[in-house]
Amino acid sequence: MISADPPQVHPAGTFDLKAYLKERQALVEAALEASIPVAYPEKIYDAMRYSLMAGGKRLRPILCLATCELMGGTVEMAMPTACALEMIHTMSLIHDDLPAMDNDDYRRGKPTNHKVYGEDIAILAGDGLLAYAFEYVVEQTKNVPAEYLLKIVARLGHAVAATGLVGGQVVDLECEGQPDIGLETLHFIHSHKTGALLEASVVSGALLTGAHESDVARLSRYAANIGLAFQIVDDILDITSTRDVLGKTVGKDVAAQKMTYPRLWGLEKSRQEAERLVAEAKAELAVYGAAAVPLQAIADYITSRSH
Repeated sequence: MISADPPQVHPAGTFDLKAYLKERQALVEAALEASIPVAYPEKIYDAMRYSLMAGGKRLRPILCLATCELMGGTVEMAMPTACALEMIHTMSLIHDDLPAMDNDDYRRGKPTNHKVYGEDIAILAGDGLLAYAFEYVVEQTKNVPAEYLLKIVARLGHAVAATGLVGGQVVDLECEGQPDIGLETLHFIHSHKTGALLEASVVSGALLTGAHESDVARLSRYAANIGLAFQIVDDILDITSTRDVLGKTVGKDVAAQKMTYPRLWGLEKSRQEAERLVAEAKAELAVYGAAAVPLQAIADYITSRSH
């Protein structure tokens, strides 16, 4: 049985985000650990688990849980979808790191999947995680009407397909080495490659509860803003951080001659834009009062993170 204490907002109005993230992360880690038992052929299950259990912020699952709670749902009803989101995200990282894509050697402080298991198994591990994510939502979600789960499956598919992260990755690859990429194209890349799954993470938490369309629209705008802010901060960290802090190769965007927000705007304006987007995201949640404090605090965390 999954259980979690409701978010605590103290009388002074403070909220302990660090404690909240730590608690929710522990719940997600336990659920992910149990989600994929090893069977024959062991190599593929080991490869899937290697990347899925490599750590990370678990931001997408936590956003799903937080939104579901905001809309009157529970951690228990949202956890299968939260796990599926992390499976899909992990797939995207495994495939993104492949030599045919970004050709990365490190992810979350560890050798990338293809460096450990080979390119062939890494591709299949990503495929396995993607397919299993949809099965996991349908088979493991309890006490949620089937029509709500259909909306979840459709939303996840939309976020992954050419309408989402696949489309964003294609345009990203096409634009490598091109010095004249404009803001509109850059926004397209990141609203699809990064933002689509972040938005699905937030919206799916609401869809599990049968939330009203106006709430879904409001939460979509919140998610779109934090998704873009998240990418801007990622671009900044690729320039300003180190591999030890970031857990992955730094400076790769510059080496690949990719257009980034700091390259287009400079570091200072990039930081300002990320802060503006976070402020707009938080404003979308004002109508929910204290109940939205966790989601507002997560928005602030996005611009203050160091990894």
